[in-house]
Amino acid sequence: MISKHFFGRKFFRLVATLSILSLISIAGCSSEDNSGGAVSTSSTIEIDGSSTVFPITQAVAEEYIAINPDVRIPVGVSGTGGGFKRFTVGDTAISNASRPIKDEEVATAKDNGISYTELIVAYDGISVIVNLDNDWAECLTVEQLNKIWNPENPAENWNEIDPSFPDAKLSLYGPGTDSGTFDYFTDEINGDEGVSRADYVASEDDNVLVMGVSGDKNSLGYFGYAYYIENKDKLKVVKIDGGEGCIEPSIDTIANGSYSPLARPVFIYVNNDEYSSRPEIAAFIEFFLTDGTQYVDEVGYVPIGDANYEKELEKISQLLP
Repeated sequence: MISKHFFGRKFFRLVATLSILSLISIAGCSSEDNSGGAVSTSSTIEIDGSSTVFPITQAVAEEYIAINPDVRIPVGVSGTGGGFKRFTVGDTAISNASRPIKDEEVATAKDNGISYTELIVAYDGISVIVNLDNDWAECLTVEQLNKIWNPENPAENWNEIDPSFPDAKLSLYGPGTDSGTFDYFTDEINGDEGVSRADYVASEDDNVLVMGVSGDKNSLGYFGYAYYIENKDKLKVVKIDGGEGCIEPSIDTIANGSYSPLARPVFIYVNNDEYSSRPEIAAFIEFFLTDGTQYVDEVGYVPIGDANYEKELEKISQLLP
């Protein structure tokens, strides 16, 4: 199990964080408008994006706010694509993402003068889930998943996937097209990012998918592993055979890569100018990649390891003046 704390540098980081927060307080007290009156600097850190990454960022934000109650950190769930739409025009300081930024999003950011740093915060495994009353789908191959989700002549009934399955109509649930999970899943299963049958219940809110599958015996859906763990009393997870036998998603199989091909890294993207000019954002990112990493596995994701978190922090901390 990966260690949850960075004991060797914990005291240094505490001092650094307190120093940054002191600068926030000083800036808030000393800034003046043209009439000579005091004005306070903004202490709101706006975050939006992936519903998959949301549980991590939300957990870290809640713990950070408990220590720093003067800072507000609203975390939205508009999906990876929706988050990047806001991030690349400067509406948000941080964007949660369950896939890397796309070329067209990079171009939009460049057009708007937005520079950024990509930070890996965890590993996730996309979970294929069915109703608890489903007693036939124990394991599915990548080829069978393709038969379900490919837009060209997709399976309509369960027995079209496997003759031993019942002659019952498939009900499908999955992320919307703004979701990074949708992009990753379609790329790995259908061989082309964004290519999918459209006749399914789509939502950027994974809780909607949980409700749908848990209430429909003949349903199948997919979303991040953490949402399955949070709702495993309502859902059944399906093992996936990526060519090496049937593997169930778990902390261990995601971490060691055996849950293939549906294990993947997840990210946050940070606006470089906001990070370097607003001490409260620098302090939050410092916390996120140090003490905040202890909450990664608590919400159902796989930490990337102390040394890797150190590298991610070094990537962005060099931007500080």
